Amino acid sequence: MSILECRGLTKNYGQRRALNRVDITVEPGRIVGLLGPNGSGKSTLIKLCNSLLTPTAGTIRINGLAPGIETKSIVSYLPDVTYLNNWMRVSDLLDFFADFYTDFDRNKALDMLKNLRIEPHNTLKSLSKGNKEKVQLILVMARSALLYLLDEPIGGVDPAARDYILSTIIKNRKHAASVIISTHLIYDIEQVLDDVIFLKEGSVVLAETADELRRQCGTSVDMYFREVFRC
Repeated sequence: MSILECRGLTKNYGQRRALNRVDITVEPGRIVGLLGPNGSGKSTLIKLCNSLLTPTAGTIRINGLAPGIETKSIVSYLPDVTYLNNWMRVSDLLDFFADFYTDFDRNKALDMLKNLRIEPHNTLKSLSKGNKEKVQLILVMARSALLYLLDEPIGGVDPAARDYILSTIIKNRKHAASVIISTHLIYDIEQVLDDVIFLKEGSVVLAETADELRRQCGTSVDMYFREVFRC
């Protein structure tokens, strides 16, 4: 069974169409790059999959289920904005996630915090923007989910930490779990991608394995992306 399947998925905001009859399939165990410029519909698609928005038309199935209460236990979601309260300590957030999600691994989270030199007793207010984003990613990846939806996970992170974060995404997931990474920073994540989905103005313009795209086009995913979305 596919971990994610969208058929004819459409989302309108008033007169503006953010997604236009999107058809995609994500198989278990794949790392997928959801790629496109700002305003292409990436965040809208991820929010629809996380049941934060309701489709105008079409269907979404996550492990055979429509997004909702039942899928919350198998989907781990990283939004593209910082949503945590500044007064909370990092350790408070670990307690919160451990209470809320039965699949949250506190020891795994503590190990990732240690490797990124973030102290659990620190408040979020005392952390830099980049470290706040690292904490959010750690909370998401410390869960044992079937599908990880990561919206711009490296956008505000310093280049020195990106390799560690990408290795964290790869290592801290079950073998059968899939990861969807929404980003426009293709060069930094290309090495970990199994599949790529290009979105342009709300429509899928390409859905292919990363290796097949390189073979057919004779270039990297990053260079092909730059060609497709050249201004």
